[in-house]
Amino acid sequence: MPPLPGVSVGGLLGSLPERFGLPMELLAGADGLSRLITSPHVQKTGLALAGLDEYLKPGRVLIFGESEIRYLESLATPARAEAMRRALTHDLPCVVITGGFAPPAELLVEADQVRLPVLKTSIPTPTAISKLTSILEDSLAERTMMHAVLMDMFGLGVLITGESGIGKSECALDLIVRGHRLVADDTVEVRRRSETMLIGTCPELTRHHMELRGLGVINVKDLFGIASTRSSKRVELVVQLERWEVGREYDRLGLDDDFYEILGLKVSFVRMPVASGRSIAILVEVAARNQLLRLRGHHAAQVFADRVAETLRRGEPPTTVQPDEEDEELESGGGR
Repeated sequence: MPPLPGVSVGGLLGSLPERFGLPMELLAGADGLSRLITSPHVQKTGLALAGLDEYLKPGRVLIFGESEIRYLESLATPARAEAMRRALTHDLPCVVITGGFAPPAELLVEADQVRLPVLKTSIPTPTAISKLTSILEDSLAERTMMHAVLMDMFGLGVLITGESGIGKSECALDLIVRGHRLVADDTVEVRRRSETMLIGTCPELTRHHMELRGLGVINVKDLFGIASTRSSKRVELVVQLERWEVGREYDRLGLDDDFYEILGLKVSFVRMPVASGRSIAILVEVAARNQLLRLRGHHAAQVFADRVAETLRRGEPPTTVQPDEEDEELESGGGR
């Protein structure tokens, strides 16, 4: 079996969790910083200190809050040492003490002996668990790198793919000029969060930058302002640019829902033929608008197909829509 993905306790500390509002310090077990955290779900199993330690799960951070610390303080010294020995000899990555409580001296001694890192934070237990889970979900997320452009359009994350040189960056530049926001150009890091979400971001080295043939590398943030970029966005639509091929059949109604699979998740997918005279940026923008309508339950192509089917079912000939009064007034010049 391949090894489980994980982040070391040292890597967790090195990722500067204080940036997420979770400052932590190392109290004991420095020799165990290479231990791996393999699950984003922490465990707060106070009953493990009372002898029910078989419920402790390997690879998951063990939280000691006020109730655990107070319970340990209530035990006599031999019983306290035995309770901690039973709990800490499991395959745990580390112990995090929340709420700024001072741990019993025996806990630190036992942790050093078994090389188990003990961390401490002043953040209250519920908030600490929430922030730590978020950090671990991000660190442990399955991820992949894609040759694409990611845009934020009307709040929708649109991933533009296609072969090299087809015009992805030029399309993105047109969209930026039209008021949309760049997340990443050329290289997009996509990671899977939870069971249904894909988050795209840009590698730090190329963030805010774009390569345009004939111009070179430009800084979008400097040219168009801070509102023209963002650091990450959920991927909700994939638009693949393809060279127009004469004689090839292309979808003209849009009735079928196509999907593009990324990290095991399916994302709505549109193929966009590229040919001279087509404004690709406007077409991608319309695709984004149309996807937003579909997410709200309005499927324009299906509504049109249903109207045609109903007309044919009734055996009625197609009718011409009569102009309304306003149209007639404009045509006659009365609106001038």
